[in-house]
Amino acid sequence: MHGITLERYHYRAARTRRKIRASQTARPRLSIYRASKHIYAQIIDDAKSQTLVAVSSLSSDLKGQLKSGGNIPAAEAVGKLVAEKTLAKGIKQIVFDRGGHVYHGRIKALAEAARKAGLDF
Repeated sequence: MHGITLERYHYRAARTRRKIRASQTARPRLSIYRASKHIYAQIIDDAKSQTLVAVSSLSSDLKGQLKSGGNIPAAEAVGKLVAEKTLAKGIKQIVFDRGGHVYHGRIKALAEAARKAGLDF
């Protein structure tokens, strides 16, 4: 990211998190981090400042199943796995934090896979 694109990204990320904080919901937050080679997802309880579930394309559960960690099928696999682990902990409703990224591509694939697996957001 260069210049103005990086600046716009930071403003969008700050605006997203500000709106989530302003909603003052008791729901945990599904936070997404997207790197060029991998994708990461965490369920975070902001009230306790604690990570409840963490899954990535590097997770041992997905090792060997993914050809690449930086594509849409990998994002779908991470979304499905994070939903399964979250539902196993008894959490069904969450808030989606796309981390300033546009809801498109891998971010969208991860979110739709998590919804299809049973998470409500």
